[in-house]
Amino acid sequence: MFKGSITALITPMNEDGSLDLPSMSRFIDWQVQQGTSAVVPVGTTGESPTLTHDEHEKVVEFTIKSVAGRVPVIAGAGSNSTAEAVAMAKRAEQAGASGVLVVTPYYNKPTQEGVYRHFMAVADAISIPVILYNIPGRSVIDISVETMARLAQHPNIIGVKDSTANLLRPLLVRRAVKKPFNQISGEDGTAVSFLAAGGDGCISVTANVAPALCAQVQQSWTDGNTMEAMELQDRLLPLHDALFCESNPVPVKFAASVLGLMGETCRLPLAPLSDAGREKVKAALSAVGLLD
Repeated sequence: MFKGSITALITPMNEDGSLDLPSMSRFIDWQVQQGTSAVVPVGTTGESPTLTHDEHEKVVEFTIKSVAGRVPVIAGAGSNSTAEAVAMAKRAEQAGASGVLVVTPYYNKPTQEGVYRHFMAVADAISIPVILYNIPGRSVIDISVETMARLAQHPNIIGVKDSTANLLRPLLVRRAVKKPFNQISGEDGTAVSFLAAGGDGCISVTANVAPALCAQVQQSWTDGNTMEAMELQDRLLPLHDALFCESNPVPVKFAASVLGLMGETCRLPLAPLSDAGREKVKAALSAVGLLD
């Protein structure tokens, strides 16, 4: 089971768009030192849609090497081509990933039966854990509770990253799935609410720039300090909001650049953050106490 504050890693890039691996190495070390409980390379936040297959594999391998066993590495292995998702998952397993995060096929608009067969094909191809990634806001298709219950019967399918922001979902899934099932929020703003609904943690964008605070939210809840967790969540709320003022990961990469963690470069079609967005992100960083 994966728990706590799990960072959906941004992918550092040089101004020409090439991978900035030295910054990535420093960034991963900092994440672990700040209390992050696991990392997810090459998810949507890691700009997986614009990475080549070779770059995707390189980032996964580099992350596993840099982490050096200190925390789990859950590799992004999503595609709207089932064969491609299977190949990515196999490569992640060969590289030593702790598990894979597989997004619902986007653009194709498969039926629930197609969704079921897609995830089953991935799970059948590997022996490491598979986390379903349900984000209908980006992929259009929702994994229904009924389909999730069917998928959970596979021994390798151990949980879901839920980015629906529907707080009934973890309750319905827990009732429908007949085994321990790892439910992780994919929405920073619902992190504490999701825990209260029976969740296990959060795969977080905000943790890229506020890893210690995000980890403290999760630890406070685990320790039974409910009010402290809620107070920390309230403190982080302006940042959660600002980091989605434009398309992710543009705002969080800018925030990371302001904090001196890496450059802000994203690949097209993601454009640089607007002036209004820059002011909003900087104000949020100051409000949270991360920027003087």
